[in-house]
Amino acid sequence: MVMGLGVLLLIFVLGLGLTPPTLAQDNSRYTHFLTQHYDAKPQGRDDRYCESIMRRRGLTSPCKDINTFIHGNKRSIKAICENKNGNPHRENLRISKSSFQVTTCKLHGGSPWPPCQYRATAGFRNVVVACENGLPVHLDQSIFRRP
Repeated sequence: MVMGLGVLLLIFVLGLGLTPPTLAQDNSRYTHFLTQHYDAKPQGRDDRYCESIMRRRGLTSPCKDINTFIHGNKRSIKAICENKNGNPHRENLRISKSSFQVTTCKLHGGSPWPPCQYRATAGFRNVVVACENGLPVHLDQSIFRRP
């Protein structure tokens, strides 16, 4: 009986040791998504904003051609992966039910190497994301809201 409990305890402890890396891996894709596409409260949404945030987020070596930042709160973005704020869209994607304030930064100029110059386009759009384990991990596109 004692030996049986020892084996069960060993399996339990080994299971605990293996669980955190799996969860960390799932969260790392979400964290990467936030780094590339989330800015809660932007300071301006013009060309200078794009040049600054793209540089701070490490998206300029080489210069990324185009990148969209979603503004607002994380809960609303996460809710796209649920029925609260998202609907199925094409294969394995979800489209937001609500529109988000976004800024799209598009590379302007010929060189893919710094200093990178960007043009900003600000607006409200529905966003399309890929989700894993209930978290957004990839921004597929943003769609202009129709009036």
